[in-house]
Amino acid sequence: MTSADPDRGPAQAPSFPQRGSYAESLRILRVLRSETVGGALLVIMAAIGIAWANSPWADWYFRLRDLEIGYAPWHLELTVGQWASDGLLAIFFFLVGLELKREFVAGDLRRIGTAIVPVLAAAGGVAVPALFYVLITFHDPELLRGWAIPTATDIAFAVAVLAIIGSHLPSPLRIFLLTLAVVDDLIAIAIIAIFYTESIEVVPLLLGLLTIAVYGVIAQRYRQFFHLKPAAAWLILLPIGVVAWAFVHASGIHATIAGVLLGFTIPVLHRKRDDVPEDEPGLAEVFEHRFRPLSAGFAVPVFAFFSAGVAIGGAEGLMSALADPVLVGVMIGLIVGKPIGIVATTWIATRARHARLDPAVTWIDLFGVGLLAGIGFTVSLLVTELSFDEADAHHDHAKVGILLASIVAAALASVLLGARNRRYRRIEQEESADEDGDGIPDVYPTP
Repeated sequence: MTSADPDRGPAQAPSFPQRGSYAESLRILRVLRSETVGGALLVIMAAIGIAWANSPWADWYFRLRDLEIGYAPWHLELTVGQWASDGLLAIFFFLVGLELKREFVAGDLRRIGTAIVPVLAAAGGVAVPALFYVLITFHDPELLRGWAIPTATDIAFAVAVLAIIGSHLPSPLRIFLLTLAVVDDLIAIAIIAIFYTESIEVVPLLLGLLTIAVYGVIAQRYRQFFHLKPAAAWLILLPIGVVAWAFVHASGIHATIAGVLLGFTIPVLHRKRDDVPEDEPGLAEVFEHRFRPLSAGFAVPVFAFFSAGVAIGGAEGLMSALADPVLVGVMIGLIVGKPIGIVATTWIATRARHARLDPAVTWIDLFGVGLLAGIGFTVSLLVTELSFDEADAHHDHAKVGILLASIVAAALASVLLGARNRRYRRIEQEESADEDGDGIPDVYPTP
C-alpha cells in the first residue's frame, strides 16, 4: 500500500512545480542573470521613449521613428521603427527558437509528465486574458482585432522584477516562471503566424524556407566548427539568416517568424562521432550564450524605445485613453486574466493528474507568479503594431494600456511576492540557526 501524509497527500503523487535537474537549475540561474540586465535596459529605454514622445522635442522622436531606410524593390524600404520591430526583434525571436528547441529536446520539458502542467498553465494564461478582452470589446468588431494583445508575457521584464524582490523564493517558482514564459512565447509565435498574416506570397515564402533549410544543413553539418570558431557564425550563418529573413518578410508573414525557424535549425545535442564530452554545451546553448547579450542589451531595448513612445496628450489624452474599451480590455486581460488563467488551469491540471504542490511552494506563490506573467511588454507591443494602424487612436491607447497594466502587475506582484520572500528569508534564517535539526535554535538570530 502507498503510505500517505495528511498534509502532503499520497507519497507517490508527483509534485509540482518541478525542481528540474541540477544542470537545468544552473542554466536557469544564468538566464535569470542575463534577463535581469536586459529587463532593466528594457524599462530604461521604454521610459526614455515615452518621455521623449511627450516632451517639447517630440517631433524629433517621431521623425526619427518614421524615417524610411532601405531598398523598395526588395520590399525593404521600412521606417526605423519597422526595422526595430521586424528586424531587430527577429534576433529576440531567434533566441526564443533556440530556447524552445533546447527545452523540448534536452531540457526538462522533453518529458511529457514534466511538461504537461506548465504547457496547460501557459495555455490558460493566454486563453483567459483573450476571453476577458473579447467580453469587453465584443460590441465593436473592429476592436476585436486586438484580442491577442493581453496574451503575452514579457520574460525579461518579469524576471527583472523577480530578481529584485525574490532573492529567497523557492527555486521551483523561478523555473516555473521561465518555463511558463517559454511556452507562452511558442503560443505567441503561433498566434502571430496564423492570425496576423493577411496574405502570403508563395514564391518568396518558398525561397525563404529553402534558405532556412540551407542554413540548417550548414549548422548541423559543421556544428563543431561553429562551436570552436565564434567568428564563423557571424561571417557564414548571419548573411544566410539575413537573406532568409528578407524572403520571409517579402512573403507577407511577419519577419520575426524567420528568427524562430532559424533558431529551430540549430542542433542542441552533439553527434556521437564528434567524441565530445557529455558536459560540453551543444551549439544551441553556445549560440544562446553568444547572442543573448545582443538581444537583451540592444535589440529588445531599441525596439522598446521606438514602440513604447506614445504621445499621451496630457491629462485630456490620458482620460480619453482610459475610456477606450481597448485599453480596458488590455489592462483587465493582463492584470486579472493572466493570474486567473494560470492558477485556475494549474489547479485543474494538478487535480486531473493527482499531483500536489512542491512542499516549498504554496498557491499564493503561484498567484504571485501569475501576476508577474501579467507584465506584457515586448510581444504585446508587437501584437499591437500588427492589430491597429498607427493612425488609429486604438493603436496608442492599447500601448498605454500595456504600459499601465505592466506597471500595475509589477507593483502587485512586488507587494505579494515581496511579503512571501520575507517569510522565506525568516524560515531560512531559522533553519540555519538550528544546524543540528533538533528544533531548538543553536544560535538565536538577531531581531
